[in-house]
Amino acid sequence: MTNVITYLAAEGEHLPMEKAPNPLLPAGYDIVWSLVVLVVVALLFTKLVLPKFQEVLAEREDRIKGGIQRAEAAQAEAKAALEKYNAQLAEARAEAAEIREEARAKGKQIEADMKAKATEESNRIIESGERQLLAQREQVVSELRREMGQNSINLAERLLGDQLSDDIKRSGTIDRFLADLDTVSPAGK
Repeated sequence: MTNVITYLAAEGEHLPMEKAPNPLLPAGYDIVWSLVVLVVVALLFTKLVLPKFQEVLAEREDRIKGGIQRAEAAQAEAKAALEKYNAQLAEARAEAAEIREEARAKGKQIEADMKAKATEESNRIIESGERQLLAQREQVVSELRREMGQNSINLAERLLGDQLSDDIKRSGTIDRFLADLDTVSPAGK
């Protein structure tokens, strides 16, 4: 080893590693081999990885666009359904109002019919009562005439002292007495 050192010292004053390497600039062979590896990795990346990556990105883009389109379509359907629902609701409200008005009109008509029937029934009952009252009055008048006639005969028999046995005389006397009563009655009123 001493021989190598002496030999090297004799050739020149420079030793091979004496010069300090630049820390920012690598050696030439490192740059060449790094470029070769970079080119190989870049080729592999562009041939194998990049197409798959682009395919996945395109698929995701299509899914996103399809999702947006589906969402817009669903939103349009929902809006159309809402408008249809609102139209049906408005129609149902109008129909309900119409039914209420018809029911009110029918109720008023039924009320008027019931009042008319009640008035007719009341008039019929009043008329029937008046007829019954008239019939009873006539019956009472005829009973009173009979009783008054009998009482007048009894009174006349007592006053005259003789008995009025003849029916013709009796009925004539009764009729005269009642005729006198009929003429007296209106004047007393």
